[in-house]
Amino acid sequence: VMAAVWSRWPRLRCLRSSHARTAAPQGPWALARRALHVASVSLQEVALTSERYGVQRLPFSRVSCDDVVFFERLMPGRVVTNADELELFNVDWLKSVRGSSKLLLKPQTAAEVSQVLRYCYERNLAVNPQGGNTGLVGGSVPVFDEIILSTILMSQVISFDEVSGILVCQAGCILENLNQYVEEKGFVMPLDLGAKGSCHIGGNVATNAGGLRLLRYGSLRGTVLGLEVVLADGSVLDCLASLRKDNTGYDLKQLFIGSEGTLGVITAVSILCPQKPKAVNLAFLGCQSFTQVLNTFTTCRAMLGEVLSAFEFMDDKCMELVEQHLKLSKPVTGNPFYVLIETSGSNSTHDEEKLNNFLERAMTSGLVTDGTVATDEKKIKAILVSFAFLLSSIPQMLWSLRERITEALAHDGYVYKYDISLPVGKLYDLVTDTRARLGRCAKNVVGYGHLGDGNLHLNITADSYSHSLLDAIEPFVYEWTARCNGSISAEHGLGFKKKCFIQYSKPKEAILLMQRFKAMLDPKGILNPYKTLPSSS
Repeated sequence: VMAAVWSRWPRLRCLRSSHARTAAPQGPWALARRALHVASVSLQEVALTSERYGVQRLPFSRVSCDDVVFFERLMPGRVVTNADELELFNVDWLKSVRGSSKLLLKPQTAAEVSQVLRYCYERNLAVNPQGGNTGLVGGSVPVFDEIILSTILMSQVISFDEVSGILVCQAGCILENLNQYVEEKGFVMPLDLGAKGSCHIGGNVATNAGGLRLLRYGSLRGTVLGLEVVLADGSVLDCLASLRKDNTGYDLKQLFIGSEGTLGVITAVSILCPQKPKAVNLAFLGCQSFTQVLNTFTTCRAMLGEVLSAFEFMDDKCMELVEQHLKLSKPVTGNPFYVLIETSGSNSTHDEEKLNNFLERAMTSGLVTDGTVATDEKKIKAILVSFAFLLSSIPQMLWSLRERITEALAHDGYVYKYDISLPVGKLYDLVTDTRARLGRCAKNVVGYGHLGDGNLHLNITADSYSHSLLDAIEPFVYEWTARCNGSISAEHGLGFKKKCFIQYSKPKEAILLMQRFKAMLDPKGILNPYKTLPSSS
């Protein structure tokens, strides 16, 4: 059905006949690969967050021998005090922040979490909830010596309804494992992240993670149906509903989605999974300007309609870094910008016809200058592996494109990361203005992201961390974003790094109300202190 495009536009290469290659390993491989790009910096070399940022410790109690004895009795063999083992949990995977916790707990049930928090509340011991530790804003690791409460052993699927597609599981389930589980039953998870081989669904919900599939399936605020949450005093809030519609009183789960572990510890999730698409297509296209990227998106959205599931963009500098640091080549060259388009539907003939019409329009009008297209899922998997920097299958693994860019950036030096929501038309202007402002002070300034939902990932690299460079970036980036009525955090959350800049996106009345919620649900402030909200004082 797409022969007309290939014959008229030879630059647009169809990869349906590519030879298959061995697929890249998943799961633990994802963690191993992350280790590669930060191996040059040892954990001990990462500056303590409290020292780098000049944070004062709040008057929490310190862990005593009696405390350790209590926890050992509660969960024998799942209490960690060994300094070497604790190192991995004290440092974020970007190696940008580091805490000094002396105690790691690994509960298996909500009841154990309840007992832990009840004890910590009575003892005034601060607690740092932690999932897969894949966050980018310092929200998942301690600032001082908070007890690390890991959900790593809370990895059980509780139930799955094959009629409604509703999954109920513990918070420590790894996203990729869940996706494989529901795929076998003809469904997919409604979110997909580059860190899917490591991140936990509870952490995804706690940070309101976005990702690749948001354009198609919406945010977690819509797909999460219920939560089980343990509050600071140890009481268990069981709102683990499995209903699409429930209009009885306040929707309490929304308080905890995106709260980053500051209001309660999520222990179980009920989430709606969509049907797995039967037909998937992928197009990787080159554009000569960001205006052409925007016009391509407008045309794409109008012509592909209901089958459009992803529209990603990246600038050429991203691709240069991928090639430079990872020695990988891209399938399309010679363009300042690239877009990655995914369609997914139930009828391959119908979807290919729509994609055919769109590509012909894009090529005829000059919006696209070059491209690569794959229309068979098995071939797509092999193609993406052969291109290496697209180590992902469709739709399960497409997000790995973004992950490889993140890896390449980390190879380039210390990375200042910004996750911004902006009106789509202004998305790349921030990259251009930041590049002009920083000049040679920065090694590289790049931009990529989810164009479909107005989410820019602005990344700035330097040889090492620099206070002066940080001062040149912040609050400039936040002020620029505020002037455009954007958000300083589109999907990564505020964590430790952005909490003091929330006023650029929220009015003081909203911040005050959030602080009141925090004081009501966690009056002693023991849950994930120093994160998300500025001090109420």
